[in-house]
Amino acid sequence: MKILVAVKRVIDYNVQVRVKDDGTGVVTDNVKMSTNPPDDNAIEEAVKIKESGKAKEVIAITIGDDKAQETVRKALAVGADRGIHVKVDGIVEPLAVSKILKKIVEKENPDLVFMGKQAIDDDCNQTGQMLAAILNWPQATFASKIEVKEKSLEVTREIDEGLETIEVNIPAIVTCDLRLNEPRYASLPNIMKAKKKPLEQLNASDLGVDTKARIEQIKVEEPPKRKAGIKVASVSELVQKLKNEAKVI
Repeated sequence: MKILVAVKRVIDYNVQVRVKDDGTGVVTDNVKMSTNPPDDNAIEEAVKIKESGKAKEVIAITIGDDKAQETVRKALAVGADRGIHVKVDGIVEPLAVSKILKKIVEKENPDLVFMGKQAIDDDCNQTGQMLAAILNWPQATFASKIEVKEKSLEVTREIDEGLETIEVNIPAIVTCDLRLNEPRYASLPNIMKAKKKPLEQLNASDLGVDTKARIEQIKVEEPPKRKAGIKVASVSELVQKLKNEAKVI
């Protein structure tokens, strides 16, 4: 079994995101970047499946500019066997990402494609579903537990009502939830070894994929600051304020 794992470079989740003065986006210059957290869970699960003997190869792929290679190198350091970097400058929308991944799937012929349930920068939660649609593969989203069977996967996924367990045939697309596992840290020796692992570089244009944006971003602005709370003297005063001022009842 071969597993392809998509990883994305985003602003580190510990960083306080700041909007540019002109409202054209968020500040990324001199800002700490890292792998999208749910993508770390996807890589960890793929490596665990390989370590259990149920997979022979794990391939990490990222799509982005030159610096996006960092995410692939990290994936290689925690156990992926080889990497692919598809170079694209600028923002790449989920549809274009899905089309690029489709080309890689056709080239590599993996049995499974793992990725995070969503990216913490755009919160789109679309790429996995779009890829499943254009490949016509089964999909299991928001996976919090994965059990590999002979020709299928049993996936426990998180839904509004609680947990749902489904079975999907292989090949399949799986989007991973943060509760799926605890990603391991890359040790220094493994980071050094990762530098010697193969990393293939491609251009999106060479794959024949149009990465032109379909959505126009008009303006980015910070949410309104939260107003300070107040104390009320009685329940009746609270009800009055909720009804007349907050207008929530």
